[in-house]
Amino acid sequence: MKHIIAAAVLMAVSSGAALAGGTHAGGHGDKAAKMPIGSPGEAGKAKRTVNISMSENDDGKMMFQPAVLKVKKGETVRLKFANKGQVDHEFVMDAHDGIMEHKALMEKFPEMEHADPNSIRLAPGARGEIIWTFANAGEFGFACLIPGHYDSGMKGDITVAH
Repeated sequence: MKHIIAAAVLMAVSSGAALAGGTHAGGHGDKAAKMPIGSPGEAGKAKRTVNISMSENDDGKMMFQPAVLKVKKGETVRLKFANKGQVDHEFVMDAHDGIMEHKALMEKFPEMEHADPNSIRLAPGARGEIIWTFANAGEFGFACLIPGHYDSGMKGDITVAH
């Protein structure tokens, strides 16, 4: 618990619209390099770019466009994000169980911001990117874990093919 409080205080005093490296309370830390979905990639190895927008509409639905990503095992992809909405949004990719665990943690600590290489948080109008190498074939997911956003539809699927 002491580590969670210390990490929360550290994040409260640090700033930045787009966070895409480091750790957070409950963090992945070095584990991020060993995640089943993969690890941070090298920019020079990215042969493909996928543009992803984050937004919400007037009826409260929140979304990523596209909501489905298809990649190949071993592929390094540049994921470019644009928050076209009116509120902060984030993108966190992981195994489905990891996303649900992380969602529960975010509900307990709603002010927590991510600083993991598999995630990015953007203010309205902001842009950012993640360069990622997908290590294993399988079904994974992504979501905005700001409380209420996932339940408003802000989630998607990643298929990593052989």
